[in-house]
Parts: sequence; C-alpha cells; structure tokens
Amino acid sequence: MLAVGPLPSKKREPIPIDARAADHLKYIRETMESAAEFTAVPGWGGVAMGITALAAGFLAARQSSPRAWLAVWLVEAFVAVAIAAPAAATKAHRANSTLFSGPGRKFLFSFAPPIIVGGLLTFALFAAGAAAVLPGVWLLLYGTAIVTGGAFSVRIVPVMGFCLMSLGAAALFAPAAWGDAFMAAGFGVLQIGFGIWIARHHGG
Repeated sequence: MLAVGPLPSKKREPIPIDARAADHLKYIRETMESAAEFTAVPGWGGVAMGITALAAGFLAARQSSPRAWLAVWLVEAFVAVAIAAPAAATKAHRANSTLFSGPGRKFLFSFAPPIIVGGLLTFALFAAGAAAVLPGVWLLLYGTAIVTGGAFSVRIVPVMGFCLMSLGAAALFAPAAWGDAFMAAGFGVLQIGFGIWIARHHGG
C-alpha cells in the first residue's frame, strides 16, 4: 500500500509591510482627526459679521413695521452666513483641513440644530404676533449653537456662547424697545470682541 501523507497546504502570501504601514497611518490619522479641536472658527470673519450686525441693528431700530424690522434681521442672517462660510473654509484650508473633517463635522452637526430651531420659531412667533420675544430667542439659540459646537473647538468659543445666552436671557425680560440694542450688543459688539481674540490667538 502507498503511504498517505498530509495534504499539502496552500502557502500564504506574506502581507506586504507597506500595506500594513498604510493601514496603521490611516488609523492614526483618523484617530487624531476625531480627537482634534475644530480651529477653523473664523476670527476676522466674526469681526466682519459683528460690523454688519451693528449696521443691521441701526437700520432695524428705524423701521416702522414689524415686517420690515424682521426683513432687516433676516437679510443680516444671510449676510452673516455668506461671510462665515467662506471665512471658515479658508481658515480650514490654511490649516490643511476641511470643514467636514472629524472635528469640523462634529462642530457643524452640534451647531446646526439650535439654528434650525431658531428659524422655525422665528416664523411661528412672528405669525403669532410675538415678535417682541425674538431678540431674546435668537440670542439664546445662537449662543446655544456656539456652546454646543464650541465643545469641539478652542475654549474661548463656548465662553462666547455663554455670553450670548446671558444677553438673550436678559433680553427676554427687558422692555421690547431694547431688543435691537441687545442684538447689537450680542451679534455686534460681542462678536467683534471675541473675533479679534480668536484671530490673534488662533490663527485668524
């Protein structure tokens, strides 16, 4: 009889070391991105937003109807977005990052919900004839967005958010005629002050 030996096993090809190194580097990069701070909050862009908010506050206070008043602040909101988005994208590009990197994505997903809620409440409250509470609501929700998004950014960003929330809380219980002054203080003066700090200490 013929002796039956062990069946020959297929020889495994060794994994190239450069493939394993590439996997390790990819893992390290993704881990660092997810743990990093979002530093693309625009400082000088925030200053520009603050200046336009001061102008909006001046114009809004001189409107003769609630609808015209609301239109001024809605235009200002779109102007602010038009300033902030490219400013943040440019700052992220200078840091060899993108707005939708790990920390950037977390910042945006945390920042967006309070802003969406603010938009919905704006039209609901205005339709209900409660436009007088909008300055407080806007400051509170914008401040909340800054705090929640700022949890993934540098420390000064949540501080700015808490200051905005404090102004919003005060605006809710202050006379309605003070609404534009509160918004000029929050969206204007605070935004300019913190914008300068961020620009000087965190790369523009």
